[in-house]
Amino acid sequence: MKTGVIKVSTFYPNGEGKTFDMEYYIRKHIPMALGLLGDGVELGAIEMGISGSKPGTPPAYLVMSHIYFDTIEDFEKAFRPNEAEIMSDMPNYTNCEPIIQVSEVTV
Repeated sequence: MKTGVIKVSTFYPNGEGKTFDMEYYIRKHIPMALGLLGDGVELGAIEMGISGSKPGTPPAYLVMSHIYFDTIEDFEKAFRPNEAEIMSDMPNYTNCEPIIQVSEVTV
């Protein structure tokens, strides 16, 4: 991975009563979102939490997703016009309030 790229991470916190439909997310939401974001996306990854730091403890996050863009401008250009449509699909796969972070990859 080259440095200087922008990583947009979405974290779906675990907790009492939190649900996440991974099948819908992978089969419906992600293809829809990537289609809307277009060629600006360089790479993506989805991680499903399986454990906390100690065996047998729940993961802090049910799911974490990461999408990489060359520049912050590429992210803004791809995401802002499609934000409402992408975000309005959330109730179809989760009842979590996501945490979103935009980072610059340095290493």
